[in-house]
Amino acid sequence: MKKKSKIIIFITAAFLVLFYFYINPYQFGYLPKCPLYSSTGIYCPGCGSQRAIHELLHLNFLGFIRQNTLLLLLILLLIYHGVVILANSYFNKTWKSLLNHKKTPYFLLVIAILFWILRNLPFKPFIWLAPY
Repeated sequence: MKKKSKIIIFITAAFLVLFYFYINPYQFGYLPKCPLYSSTGIYCPGCGSQRAIHELLHLNFLGFIRQNTLLLLLILLLIYHGVVILANSYFNKTWKSLLNHKKTPYFLLVIAILFWILRNLPFKPFIWLAPY
């Protein structure tokens, strides 16, 4: 990746972190709403992500998990992938990340679809997967 691209990605990420730290999605109505939930009342796999990120930045881990549990899995996968990349570059290793496996996208798609279905079931324990 080019140096200019890395700088743009870093600046964008820093801006988003500051934005979601200071702007509370619970209070401001101008943040984007989920079109699927707005039109059908069905939670998509990403519903609650803005509030979850706000909660995580304020170190409210329970609130983070209650908003979108799937986001926790995504963050853990990205950390794992980053650790593998760093270990390979700094320790001259050739470890392969599981995210580079050819079947990983299909596995992640199945996980996302299952999460989507389960979080919309109207009984316990699945109602706990819906954002509050």
